[in-house]
Amino acid sequence: SMEIENPSNPTQTSAPVPQFPALSAVEATGGVEKRKIIIPPHRLNPLKERWLEIYTPLVEQLMLQVKVNQAKKTITLRTSPQTTETGALQKGADFVQAFILGFEVRDALALLRVDDLYIDSFTIQDVKDLHGDHLSRAIGRIAGRDGAVKYAIENATKTRIVLADNHIHILGSFTHIGMARNAICSLILGSPPSQVYGRLQGTAAAANQRF
Repeated sequence: SMEIENPSNPTQTSAPVPQFPALSAVEATGGVEKRKIIIPPHRLNPLKERWLEIYTPLVEQLMLQVKVNQAKKTITLRTSPQTTETGALQKGADFVQAFILGFEVRDALALLRVDDLYIDSFTIQDVKDLHGDHLSRAIGRIAGRDGAVKYAIENATKTRIVLADNHIHILGSFTHIGMARNAICSLILGSPPSQVYGRLQGTAAAANQRF
């Protein structure tokens, strides 16, 4: 007859589960990885002013090595034996890049704390080929008086928006970026801000109910 092992039999002992220490990022990827980020001339002074706020989380939280080459205007991030998180290098590069694009340090730091945040970048010309006064008016519609329209879109969509000439950068979750981008595209195409904001409030309310 067939013998059936009884797993509850106290006389049978199972093999101990081996305990392996966590691999560092260097060990997991098979070597040191690095990323080089170019610093545009107009962001060099802001970078110097806020350097400690940027450097500290890169080194203390992500355990990365950081080197600045002022002559070449670059920041190089490298994994180290102390880097335990395999995604640390990408997170660090995204954080620095967000500041380079014009986001405040406190907003860029969200990229280190929250996994599902992204930056979407596009130009006004990607939406409509505008130049001269038409371009200036489109930028004015997006910003609003004293930035009121931009702040209203940010608050309704839980995003952060940077307007840099004809470049637009949006920081947020995938869904919220889509909502903010739709609103901005409507403004570029000529819709009045009050109409866009009304639609946006309805979309945001529906999205909040779903989530």
